Amino acid sequence: MGGFSAYFYQDNYQEEKLKRMGLNERQIKAVMYIKENGKITNKDYRELTCLSDEGARIDLNILVELDIFKVIGMGRNAHYILR
Repeated sequence: MGGFSAYFYQDNYQEEKLKRMGLNERQIKAVMYIKENGKITNKDYRELTCLSDEGARIDLNILVELDIFKVIGMGRNAHYILR
């Protein structure tokens, strides 16, 4: 008999949810940046947050460990997307 299905997906990356997960303001900015632009690089993150290279690397690695970001590529070609 004919029919259709509708699926509604919840946005897991809303600012309030991210705060409850323990993310800091810089990390939340990175998530919002990816939602708007599709990806973020270490350089983009440094420009967005005014962090050093090492500080940016630490923050981004935390987001990867929390399974929020996925790393695509390696070295200078690496960028991050939402899981």
